Amino acid sequence: MSTPRTEAVGLGVIGLGMASLPHAKSIVALQQDGRVRCKAAWSPTAARRDAFAARWELPVVDTVEAIVNDPDIQVVLLITPPDARVEHVIALTAAGKHILMEKPVERTTDAAVNLVDMAEAAKVRLGIVFQLRFRASSQRLAELITSGSLGTMTSVRIEVPWWRDQSYYDEPGRGTLARDGGGVLISQAIHTLDLALALAGPVDELAAIVGTTAQHRMECENFVGAGLRFANGAVGSLVATTAEFPGGTERIVIAGTEATAILSGAELQVKRKNGKHEAISADSGSAGGSDPMDFPHHWHQHLIADFVDAVDEGREPAVTARASLAVHHLIDALLQSAMTGRHVRPADRK
Repeated sequence: MSTPRTEAVGLGVIGLGMASLPHAKSIVALQQDGRVRCKAAWSPTAARRDAFAARWELPVVDTVEAIVNDPDIQVVLLITPPDARVEHVIALTAAGKHILMEKPVERTTDAAVNLVDMAEAAKVRLGIVFQLRFRASSQRLAELITSGSLGTMTSVRIEVPWWRDQSYYDEPGRGTLARDGGGVLISQAIHTLDLALALAGPVDELAAIVGTTAQHRMECENFVGAGLRFANGAVGSLVATTAEFPGGTERIVIAGTEATAILSGAELQVKRKNGKHEAISADSGSAGGSDPMDFPHHWHQHLIADFVDAVDEGREPAVTARASLAVHHLIDALLQSAMTGRHVRPADRK
């Protein structure tokens, strides 16, 4: 439940590219509820500013300083690519703005830790857009795991069978270390990996193979396969790719001694040994196909609302940047294992 407020929280938006679509839809809905008021949006590209203003009827500004220096803006959505982020975080934290930032935290884990430390030193909230945690099916599965309804967790299977056309990677910087920090792991599978960690807990050990298949011309990986051992004793597997035409729905399958839960996109099936099964089918949609924005905006809307409420209530948001570092360590370990041909523990990246 959100906290009633007498005044909408002032919101700024930095970055108006493809990823801004679900954010814009969410802002419009939250403005109608009186929860936020978009004061200014900015992109370094004038054409994007004009298109954003025309489509959403939201105010845009010509300079990012207009957002940084506006005392009526308490929260900023930072939706830039990872390589265009640190300078904004420096300016926004210095101005005392709370930041809700697109994934990943940064291109490398060391750089990500630096941003988290910077925000904490400035005493501002820094949240990360891992919207899959806000699916009703994801939250129900979390409840079932916490309550012990599945029994002892025994195995976890993570699948991200996605597809991207070559035109996607022909965009300057896509799938490169310099702009994105990597390929399928840090740009696409990171969402499902984060959710898997939130549900099943940390990975204690792994062995991985990573590669770039002939489907794409790109610098970084478009395929990863791995065996996992979780800290709770469960064993697991991971297959993630953007090279599987035409693309499918991401899945997390968690088996326990009493039941198996199958989280397929936004749909959840729970098959219990006692015959009392359960199914949830909510908002559908996945970014698994050639259209990376083919999913509903409601998960973003709930995430933004939670972050705004966290700022109002002086608490941490549901998805903090500090907690989000876990998935960065996992990605590092997967890549290190593939490079060295050895088993790797994510907590030890040496």
